[in-house]
Amino acid sequence: MQPMTRSDSTPPLMLSVSGARGLVDSTMTPEVAGAFAAAFGSELLEATPGKPLRLVIGRDGRDSGAKISAAVCSSLAGIGAEVVDIGVATTPTVGIMIRKTGSTGGIVITASHNPIEWNGIKCLDHDGLAPPPALADRIIRRFKTGDALEPGTSPRGTVSRDDSATRHHIDLVLEELDVEMIRANPTTVVLDSINASGCVGGKMLLDDLGCGLVHLNGEQTGLFAHTPEPTRENLVDLARLVGETTEARCGFAQDPDADRLAIVDEDGAYIGEEFTLVLAVLRHLQKNGPCDLVANLSTSRMIDDLAARFPGTKVHRSAVGEANVVAKMRETKAPLGGEGNGGVILPKIGWIRDSFVAMGLVLELLAAEKRALSSIVEELPRYAMIKEKLDLSTIGGRAVIDSALEALKTTFAAERLNDSDGVRIDFDEGWVHVRASNTEPILRVIAEAGTEEDARSLIERASKAAGLS
Repeated sequence: MQPMTRSDSTPPLMLSVSGARGLVDSTMTPEVAGAFAAAFGSELLEATPGKPLRLVIGRDGRDSGAKISAAVCSSLAGIGAEVVDIGVATTPTVGIMIRKTGSTGGIVITASHNPIEWNGIKCLDHDGLAPPPALADRIIRRFKTGDALEPGTSPRGTVSRDDSATRHHIDLVLEELDVEMIRANPTTVVLDSINASGCVGGKMLLDDLGCGLVHLNGEQTGLFAHTPEPTRENLVDLARLVGETTEARCGFAQDPDADRLAIVDEDGAYIGEEFTLVLAVLRHLQKNGPCDLVANLSTSRMIDDLAARFPGTKVHRSAVGEANVVAKMRETKAPLGGEGNGGVILPKIGWIRDSFVAMGLVLELLAAEKRALSSIVEELPRYAMIKEKLDLSTIGGRAVIDSALEALKTTFAAERLNDSDGVRIDFDEGWVHVRASNTEPILRVIAEAGTEEDARSLIERASKAAGLS
């Protein structure tokens, strides 16, 4: 089966542990989405013969999501599945509803931080987890070969609607917070929900916590007011509005499927995504004491420095990708983990990055500390991090990746190396990580050091050694 046609200039359909992601009406069409969903459903049916196939479906609010969701629901019903459609919902909400309904798995129609021209499919298993690499590979193989059940081979399934999902999710988050302490220390928050899936739940959570809310891009229209990745350059309006709102103690920014959170302090200064996990970890350690933590290879050293303040705390590193972080969390029984892209995972609520959890823990930290967010951040370790993207089409395509990584390992063989996901090289003065993206046709080069100049130097050394500059 050929899942798509494209010109050489069209980015390919990205297939990975993160699911399928492509350009709407080009490499990501309702037909492609239906075929991928059928491959996922068929794999689950084969793995659990004789058991009913029940799947929860949600979408991040993009305008293209409605037709893709309809195709997914129809395709799954066609192979006999019981489909529970929860409509526009965050990715963690879908995971939570899978567990609540005892479903076999679920699908989120989302392209996460990609621009609005993109959409995709993210598969989740019965725990609401992203599939492990082996299962993801089998789904992709079925999709590519067309090895999925044909509609009509079993009685047609059903599609039902459930509108209780967001309320259930927020209630779970509230159970893990000191709600009375937060309410006793009133906070005004400026929240940018980018007109996507986090709008309703974000308002619900902040209202329940007694916070004042200035809601920027808070209508669930699916029409993004700015480029959706929550980076400094995309959050100028949020930073300005926080600075202009006298009573605001912080600003939060969600991405379209609301599994990531970026933060702005009370003065409108962009703190960013790397600090989200660190602030959540700080509150968790204050409240619960030392524990095992998990972060991926591209996450800042700040979490290691913070862990050192709580003797007995150990930070484990995983390959990049939510599924890899979760696998390491389960292995180490870590009660908290995440990624430096603003993703916080609290297994008591769900095995998925969750912006509502991140917001709750940061607000609890502010209530406990009774001081400005900028003051708390000032006392945290600080590094300069530079993230670069190299378009694979400009450097020879994916064919160059293996040789580039081998060259890095040879050149820096005397340093501390981790090649579980690309190559990360740790030097005394910092680290650099070179890896291919799972979701975009790019090579990521990330470096962190004490100063921006030193971080830039690490990128230049790595790029030169890998033959990328």
